[in-house]
Amino acid sequence: MKKKTRKGNLIALIVAAAFYLIVSLLNRAGLVTSYYLQLIMVSCINVCMTVSLNLVNGFTGQFSVGHAGFMAIGSYVSGYITTQVIPAGSIPEAFQIPVFLLALVAGGLVSGLFGALIGLPTLRLRGDYLAIVTLGFGEVIRAIIRLIPAVGGARGMSGIPKYSSFFLVLVITALIVILCRNMVNCAQGRACVSIRENEIAASCLGVNTFKYKMTVFIVAAVMAGVAGGLYSHALCYTQPDLYSFQKSCDYLVFLYAGGTASLTGSVLSAFLLTFLPEVLRFLSDWRMAIYALLLIVIMLRLPNGLFGGREIPFMRRKNYILKEEAEHR
Repeated sequence: MKKKTRKGNLIALIVAAAFYLIVSLLNRAGLVTSYYLQLIMVSCINVCMTVSLNLVNGFTGQFSVGHAGFMAIGSYVSGYITTQVIPAGSIPEAFQIPVFLLALVAGGLVSGLFGALIGLPTLRLRGDYLAIVTLGFGEVIRAIIRLIPAVGGARGMSGIPKYSSFFLVLVITALIVILCRNMVNCAQGRACVSIRENEIAASCLGVNTFKYKMTVFIVAAVMAGVAGGLYSHALCYTQPDLYSFQKSCDYLVFLYAGGTASLTGSVLSAFLLTFLPEVLRFLSDWRMAIYALLLIVIMLRLPNGLFGGREIPFMRRKNYILKEEAEHR
């Protein structure tokens, strides 16, 4: 790993550690209540989902609209392991977190497997096929979950242990963001950008477009599965309707409001748009109307998103992302 990459990763970890320290101190002082701590955890999970979707939609130029389907798979697989296979009450407390991490890995791998099954037939094609297939996939997954009594069917799965602590969620979020950063700032990442800009030209120059699209799609599915496991173990409950098409649309809004091809934009927009409805809660029924109006203003005034392809310095290894990329968006 090159020196600049290591430096950027270290700075990202320091920022995450500083954020954890500040929130923990505010929580102990009573300025950040348990409700807002839970909201911060949900924001971190939304960051994981948004940056993973950015790999597919932003950096590789594909259009996936069913990302919540992978989240649902990870949520249910990990929840089933920690409630049915290795329930919390059957193991010593010292082994609970390792079991949880194992459940997250299992949920991510199963989500990645489904990503491979979807990507194999669709990513060889161009156009809107991926959007259509992922849209159908998200709805089919919900319908199948409703028919499985072992995971609670339509009523959902309850009794999931609260393994998702603020520290653990933040650590995994930081690792996912760093992984995405390293992917987009390496030679393979530039190959993905070339596919986004002109897939035919990239293929003529020797880029194996199917391999790169497939790799990115599977990695994004694995990340979404891990985020789903964190989500269900933060809420202690999971239900099919939590992963509806509306959920996938939320992540698309986070992505495009922050700016495609910008990890910084994905992180900040996920936090901002998760907290904004809660900040506007005092407006009662008007809050969602104002939320929608603010989104419209953002897209009209900043059509490329808040960051529009730009990154803060430590989020990129070198300034190879040209201004034309942001202008092209």
